[in-house]
Amino acid sequence: MSDFESGIEKRQQQSIVPINPSEKKDDEFLGEWNWEEYQQKIQEGAMKAKEYINEKLEQVNEKFKEISSKDPAELIEDAKEFARKKPGQAILISAAVGLVLGLILRGRK
Repeated sequence: MSDFESGIEKRQQQSIVPINPSEKKDDEFLGEWNWEEYQQKIQEGAMKAKEYINEKLEQVNEKFKEISSKDPAELIEDAKEFARKKPGQAILISAAVGLVLGLILRGRK
């Protein structure tokens, strides 16, 4: 048996051993690591992501309420004013909306 095959067999045998989460392991590639530490880091990251998403959803909800409370004529006037101030962005937004609508309508056929 070659060194490569014996290394693979050794790794397979190591993976069969049940992992105790509170036990520290020493891996030849990762060094010493602790399951509880990584579990805590993952939970902290998930909580930060949840807070960020909730914050952005609140902003979207506020903007939607603001837009829904305006008259259509007022919305058109705001769009015209935006296009005068930022014509490049207005063209890009129009192109993106046209592309999406084209894909939707083309998908119906």
